[in-house]
Amino acid sequence: MPTDAAAAFRFEANPAPVAAALRAERLIDPGFGRVFTDHMATIHWSDTQGWHDPRVHARAPLTMDPASSVLHYAQEIFEGLKAYRLDDGGIALFRPEANAARFRSSARRLAMPELPESLFVQSLEALVKADADWIPTQDGGSLYLRPFMIASEIFLGVKPAAEYLYMVLASSVGAYWKGGARAISLWVSHDYTRAAPGGTGAAKCGGNYATSLVAQADAIRRGCDQVVFLDAAERRWIEELGGMNIFFVFDDGTLRTPALTGTILPGITRDSILTLARAQGLRVEEEPYAVEDWRADAASGRLVESFACGTAAVVTPIGQVSGPDYAFTIGTGATGQTTQRILDQLTALQRARAPDPHGWLHRLD
Repeated sequence: MPTDAAAAFRFEANPAPVAAALRAERLIDPGFGRVFTDHMATIHWSDTQGWHDPRVHARAPLTMDPASSVLHYAQEIFEGLKAYRLDDGGIALFRPEANAARFRSSARRLAMPELPESLFVQSLEALVKADADWIPTQDGGSLYLRPFMIASEIFLGVKPAAEYLYMVLASSVGAYWKGGARAISLWVSHDYTRAAPGGTGAAKCGGNYATSLVAQADAIRRGCDQVVFLDAAERRWIEELGGMNIFFVFDDGTLRTPALTGTILPGITRDSILTLARAQGLRVEEEPYAVEDWRADAASGRLVESFACGTAAVVTPIGQVSGPDYAFTIGTGATGQTTQRILDQLTALQRARAPDPHGWLHRLD
């Protein structure tokens, strides 16, 4: 089919769906990323046929040849976003077009075919409509969507693959933090870096996360919740956490986050926060911030809050920061007023409990 077409997804109902009673039991406390729905969406691509065979069908294990390119050369990208059950009973996605655009950008960097944005969004719509009963109704619950693409050509050779498989999984999830957002502790890694100029830092590919795991494990061994990475060149400039962007709030109300220079993932939540803050007339800076300034500003009281942001947890306050020979507390060590306000604003928008001047809510009904 033409690559710019928004073809209808063929629906093939799961012949053995999870029983309603068992589904209800799983949705009581689904946690995060462990409860999956009955169906999945798939589209194939080849250099001879382009994008073809879009379907929603029963979620099932993949049958892969051990010579499949992704297993050897790691051509793989993914996204993450959520579907929400609204108070009026409707369903909505939050900024799926932004995820679609980032998915295309990641594909370009990994030498993979670019999925048309309309087809990306349509795949989400088709799967969510098929598995709408899996959306948790409790406060903080949602349906987490994981679009991803892998190189599926059976071939051993260092070149872009000639065949790819695009898939979307859906997972019922509860609130990321039980009892509400809590202030986390960070370990500043001076030994490991996440990305370097010219690398894949701005792409959402599995390799970026794989290389962060040893640093994250190091942070946990040291009693911290998450790792935060510095730049690869000077080991001085704060970049991001293993899976979240970072913000700083100063005593004059200024909001700062590291600039996107190619080594930092351009988060959808990050962009949403910047847009909301500017619309409210806040002073916003996308500028470098050195770790020594982070320490000094926290000690002087100039820095009053820090928080991390991403799709899964939305906004997470940062209370404690440690490094090889230092440790400091940010503000009171608890959730600050600005952090809480931003979290409340975002969650209200995502669930249609506040006006949507930017047109971010994508309703399915």
